[in-house]
Amino acid sequence: MQNDHTLLNALGIEIVSIEEGEVIATMPVDERTRQPLGYLHGGASVALAETVASFGSVALINLDTHTCFGLEINANHIKAKKDGMVTAKATTIHRGRTTMVWEIKIVDEQDQLICISRCTVSVVEKRS
Repeated sequence: MQNDHTLLNALGIEIVSIEEGEVIATMPVDERTRQPLGYLHGGASVALAETVASFGSVALINLDTHTCFGLEINANHIKAKKDGMVTAKATTIHRGRTTMVWEIKIVDEQDQLICISRCTVSVVEKRS
């Protein structure tokens, strides 16, 4: 999947692995992802969370006949971070015909929880 000129590229998000029901990605905590006070922006964490849930959903559908879109996302920001790298791990909670639900844990380099999120993805049949 091409990531040039996307939010992934702008935020420095790198997909590490995609397996059935699990996606791992990293994102730097730097000038692209910090809020004005110098901490990781909650919106950047949410963008990372929805990214891994979306990539995971795409891996589970037939892209010739279906597409998917984020339907709902929530996030609890547990710990602040000023620099370094965060890693998101998404796992499926529910894999249905028209929706998927993913749990996403974002951790720092010491595996400390930074953010926990749940994302519902809508699976939509493509129209001709």
